[in-house]
Amino acid sequence: MTEFFKTSGLAVGYNGKTLIRDIDIALSRGGILTFIGPNGSGKSTILKTVARQLASIRGAITVDGSEIRSMSFKELAKKQAVVLTDRIRPELYTVREIVSLGRYPYTNAVGKLTLEDRRIVDDALELVSVKDLSERDFMTLSDGQKQRVVLARALAQQPELLILDEPTAFLDIKYKTELLSVLRRLSRERGVTVIMSLHEIDLAAKASDLLLCVKGETVAAFGTPDEVMRSVPVEELYDLEKGSYDPVLGSVELEKPEGAPGVFVIAGAGFGIPVFRRLQRERVPFAAGIIFENDIDARAAKSLAVECVTAPAFEPIAEELFERAKKLMLSCEKAVDAGAPVGTLNEANGRLIALAKERGMLE
Repeated sequence: MTEFFKTSGLAVGYNGKTLIRDIDIALSRGGILTFIGPNGSGKSTILKTVARQLASIRGAITVDGSEIRSMSFKELAKKQAVVLTDRIRPELYTVREIVSLGRYPYTNAVGKLTLEDRRIVDDALELVSVKDLSERDFMTLSDGQKQRVVLARALAQQPELLILDEPTAFLDIKYKTELLSVLRRLSRERGVTVIMSLHEIDLAAKASDLLLCVKGETVAAFGTPDEVMRSVPVEELYDLEKGSYDPVLGSVELEKPEGAPGVFVIAGAGFGIPVFRRLQRERVPFAAGIIFENDIDARAAKSLAVECVTAPAFEPIAEELFERAKKLMLSCEKAVDAGAPVGTLNEANGRLIALAKERGMLE
């Protein structure tokens, strides 16, 4: 596919001092690229440079084949729209008036809006669910509402490239998911190219075509979400010493309790996860089993359990695994039946439950 946005040998920073170098990005029209990385890593610096709000130290940035430094500000405003984290504080402006500012690159010398301009403003208000606020004073809105209004203003520009710095900041889960759905729709149905930064790694992986990991003086990784998550563990990217991130489930887990396991959880089929997290909250070290390797419980147990007995998927549990789980369970003070159904392949778990009952250790 043709490259719509590209950086070559880009270096960014402040006052002539390089913060991040060797930034080489290629993004097709209608693609979504998200920057991820720890606070202070330089994500916003790259975005501001791409938006031409900050001069690059070296390298080139091209949009639709044109170097952005060769474009006038009005030409650039028709090509791209920018929503950064800087707060705007307009006095006595309604929501509709704020969003209407997005049409000024297209208006005449006196800034008069046409009927078509007004239709586009209405469309932008509708897209981000703020049309019912259109006559409200902008300064009376919540932070989340303001965030959506500023996005609507950017959409009113009808940009080919949309640049967003932490667009989900201040939004609750409803509006986070709605906003990212809007961006996906714009990219797929209208061919809008999106470059943004997000703190929510799980949402970044789900909403983006490409991820760029920023850490240190160079780009740590660039590629599809699957490629990036395999090449750079989130724990390493964020220097995560306590807790873990599961790229398959897209979930963050707090640190596992330390010490010898005092509880054995007989789990499987997702029934174990609520028990695992309860024990983690109570700081009770635990073991788990016997869980098939492809089971969602196995992924959570890897992050939260001191030890977990797993079995190959789609096969009856081998006797040696039963004996290992039995020995581990009997070394604990208690056992918990998480409630997973017992069938032909995992009948060994039924035997563990029966043994725990017999020993009076089943909770």
